[in-house]
Amino acid sequence: MREIKNKICLITGGTSGIGMETALELCRLGAKVAITYRNEQKAIETQNFFEKKCGVKPEIFFCDLSSFVSIRSFVEKFKSEHAKLEVLINNAGIWETKRVLSVDGIELNFATNHLAPFLLTNLLLDLMVASSPARIINVASGSHKTAEINFDDPEMKEKFNGYKAYGQSKLANILFTKSLSHKLAEKGVSVFCLHPGVVSTKIFNKMGKLAVGILRPLMISPEKGARTSVYLATAPQIESLSGSYFSRKKVVNSSPTSNSIEIADKLWEMSSKYVSI
Repeated sequence: MREIKNKICLITGGTSGIGMETALELCRLGAKVAITYRNEQKAIETQNFFEKKCGVKPEIFFCDLSSFVSIRSFVEKFKSEHAKLEVLINNAGIWETKRVLSVDGIELNFATNHLAPFLLTNLLLDLMVASSPARIINVASGSHKTAEINFDDPEMKEKFNGYKAYGQSKLANILFTKSLSHKLAEKGVSVFCLHPGVVSTKIFNKMGKLAVGILRPLMISPEKGARTSVYLATAPQIESLSGSYFSRKKVVNSSPTSNSIEIADKLWEMSSKYVSI
């Protein structure tokens, strides 16, 4: 196992589901874990739960991932308190089945699932390069396989489809991983993405009962869903696999679209304009 004790690990969406289980296991392994939250009471309850389970409380930081201003404010605060960041896990995600807008007026699946980690990661890159060897882990999904990036209408203003919007945002996670791995190739920061499985979390809360009923036999627990994220944070000597897509702790093939350098570069350019970097 890669030495993780006393390493600073930041996990978005660490107050429930896969993120909480990932954070808990890294705490057990001795990492110094920080998590983001939107609900302070829930964050405090998470801290108390961790203390009972492993005797350590994670640090908590407010960050509304649907707001670029909130993300920038969080990064400023985090950097003021930490001189290092060895592991970043972009775990937080949503699935809106209806077209909802973010604080910045952007379709919420695209804003929260892709633009948020894109901005957050870019703002933290200097800290991670200074902390190398470091790792960035993006939680994607198998839903990317039938998706495309709609460059003409990425927010689906003309014709919204919740499944397509979610799939597009998860495809964007993989394309972002590919681009970032190339940009950081000589800088000591490895980048990975993963499919955690069909995990029983609140992400399915807004889906219809019929759809959830069909998926339920395939669902695994959040603890099992967290295993690949923990593996990527702790596995030794996987730096040569930077840019790869994992499932069940193994490299697997993602869709042909997700491996297009041309599409990845075009997405990076569009995303940079959205978040003004």
